[in-house]
Amino acid sequence: MTTTWLTQESFDRLKAELVELEGPARIDIAKKIELAREEGDLKENGGYHAAKDEQGKIEARILQLKQLLRTAVVGEPPAADGTVAPGTLVTAKIAGEVSTFLLGNREIAADEEDLDVYPESSPIGQAIVGHVVGDTLSYTAPNGREIPVEIIKVEVYTG
Repeated sequence: MTTTWLTQESFDRLKAELVELEGPARIDIAKKIELAREEGDLKENGGYHAAKDEQGKIEARILQLKQLLRTAVVGEPPAADGTVAPGTLVTAKIAGEVSTFLLGNREIAADEEDLDVYPESSPIGQAIVGHVVGDTLSYTAPNGREIPVEIIKVEVYTG
């Protein structure tokens, strides 16, 4: 089973979202569906179909959150000692290009849409965890290509 590292703040935010979706959001969407149903012919009822689509999205997000929270490892951010670990912001030269990304889960960086996030279970994540600034290594990409990596900077992600 894959675990996901989360800060306490991220865990609490996701838990609150789950409570909202399982309670008030479900009740609200059920009311919308019922009101749309009362309008008649469901085949041509755009409001009904939109509400059903929204219900599907809510239920999918509930399943996603339950899985994420069930497998979460909650803890303090890693030490600022230059070692790559889940929850660190890594700057690395990857195949000759400098890139900065968060090692962890997209949910940790929910407010930063433009930040690249690589899970620790990804090929690059598995390759760099435990390495320190100055280390050079390579990993095998899914296409079979060996990709060189140099760790340039590692800092604790503060969100």
